[in-house]
Amino acid sequence: MVLVDPVQEDYSVPWPPNRPLTRDDLDRIPDDGHRYELIDGALIMTPAPTRRHQRAVAALYRLLFAAAPPELEVLFAPFDVVISADTVIQPDVLVAHRADFTERDLPKAPLLAVEVLSPSTKGVDLMLKWAKLEAAGCTAYWVVDPDTPSLIAWEMRDGAYAQVAKVTGDEVARLTVPFDVTLVPADLTS
Repeated sequence: MVLVDPVQEDYSVPWPPNRPLTRDDLDRIPDDGHRYELIDGALIMTPAPTRRHQRAVAALYRLLFAAAPPELEVLFAPFDVVISADTVIQPDVLVAHRADFTERDLPKAPLLAVEVLSPSTKGVDLMLKWAKLEAAGCTAYWVVDPDTPSLIAWEMRDGAYAQVAKVTGDEVARLTVPFDVTLVPADLTS
């Protein structure tokens, strides 16, 4: 934690204290190798993921990349998704129209955001990110638990997320949004 001397004009942190942070503040954070996100102006730092987490992310990326139509792009974290000036997230895997990307970020909700759960991020992924992506109109949100292994998938229906799949182990999920893909949770970590 960095303490700020109120007499000193030059802050020891890249933004003034005592206010919610914005995308501009996030851009001023030095590149220190950590993954930073903003949710409602609150800074969230995510520790390095486990090997099992990374294996699941890599398997999801390969599966989605192979199935994606040419007009869609599949990326993995870290890559900024700007929901609003005070909410910038980095889904573990995301899918969006190629035309919607800038070189720097995705300035709107993706078609699909996928989070692979870790003990340190489970609450943020299942509550905060889920709610922010739903409100922003992200068409589909998946959460993978590599420890179980399991998948829960939601799709936007009448402005709210509806659960469309919940599978564990060797069970098969056949999903159609944003494109057809078949997923077996156990295959993501084997």
